[in-house]
Amino acid sequence: QVQLVESGGGLVQAGGSLRLSCAASGLTFSNYAMGWFRQAPGKEREFVAGISWNGGRITYADSVKGRFTISRDNARNPVYLQMNSLKPEDTAVYYCACKITVFGGSRYPADDYDHWGQGTQVTVSS
Repeated sequence: QVQLVESGGGLVQAGGSLRLSCAASGLTFSNYAMGWFRQAPGKEREFVAGISWNGGRITYADSVKGRFTISRDNARNPVYLQMNSLKPEDTAVYYCACKITVFGGSRYPADDYDHWGQGTQVTVSS
């Protein structure tokens, strides 16, 4: 059974940093592209960052480019999202997702991802 568990969320002041982690189990991690999405109250879920199966391709939403960094460790199965220079508009529940796709890309429509975590809340105060 595939399980994704996010951690690292919390309350931070604008300009601060957080590092989210997503621990994956029940899958061959290196066969999956990984993505981070977020959903703010009253808004649709949106793509934040994605990384291909081997880390060779990375894509970011324009709103987080230069501030967020996605990375993965195929030896130990986590995927990370380092978030710097946080803004109040980054406040949302952040979700980790995976899609089986060896030799594939780094970004897919949300509906194409195979499994999702439960999410972790990130709140940025002004």
